[in-house]
This record gives sequence, C-alpha cells and structure tokens, in this order.
Amino acid sequence: MRAHHVHIEHDFAKPPERIFAYLAEHENLAEVFGAKVTRLRDGEAGERNGVGSARKLQIGPLPPFEETVTEFVVPQRIVYRITKGSPLRGHLGTMTFAPTPGGTRFVYDIRIASPIPGLAPIVCASLTRSISRSLAGVERDA
Repeated sequence: MRAHHVHIEHDFAKPPERIFAYLAEHENLAEVFGAKVTRLRDGEAGERNGVGSARKLQIGPLPPFEETVTEFVVPQRIVYRITKGSPLRGHLGTMTFAPTPGGTRFVYDIRIASPIPGLAPIVCASLTRSISRSLAGVERDA
C-alpha cells in the first residue's frame, strides 16, 4: 500500500497567531476540506482545539469519519490523524505556521494511503484542489 501526499505551501499577509487560530477551529475547516465538519470533543488541558480534540467530517454521500488532534503547538504546528471510520490508512495531516517579514508561511502536508486501489490518489487530488481554493477565504476571514 503506497502512501500519497498532499503538499501545499502558501504565504499569508497576516501573522501566524491569526492564521493558526483560524485553522485550529474545527468548524472553520468545512470550506478548507469541502466537507461538513462537526466538533465531537474539545481537547485536553483546557485547549479547546488542542491534543485530543476531535471532529467528524462528512464529504458528500460518503460515510463520515473522525479526525483527532495529536500535536498542538501554538502558533507553530497542528498534527492530526484519522481515528475512525475511513478506508484511508496511515493518514497524517500536519499544518505548520512560520513567521515571515510579511506574515506567515503556511505549509500543509497530508499523507494518505488506502488498501482500495486508486482511492488515495483521487483523495489527494480532491484535497489539493479544495485546500488551494480555500486559502483566499482563510486570508480574508482569519
């Protein structure tokens, strides 16, 4: 089972604290992923969106699945995994936020694999399109 990757780099004109805070909110990811997103639980240690927080995603008619945040370093890094209900395996999403003279360098990596032939490359292509299209809205709303 070969892993496939989404890799997106984008420069925002707003500081990392603003971009991080916006993308850390599970509900704000609906447009980014092109999915219905429902918060399932808040994170541990008083961090609403931190480690242990979970969301359910529903993409069109497909069965829903859950993602759980596994690393949360304000305002530098968010890491999450699919933890329930998906034919994807080895899924790992990592968002990094680095300060630049003009704002924020955002790097988003997602690793995806599936035992279903052809599924991972289709998901990667769809996610790349959806995330890339959503970045202007993130800039506006953050």
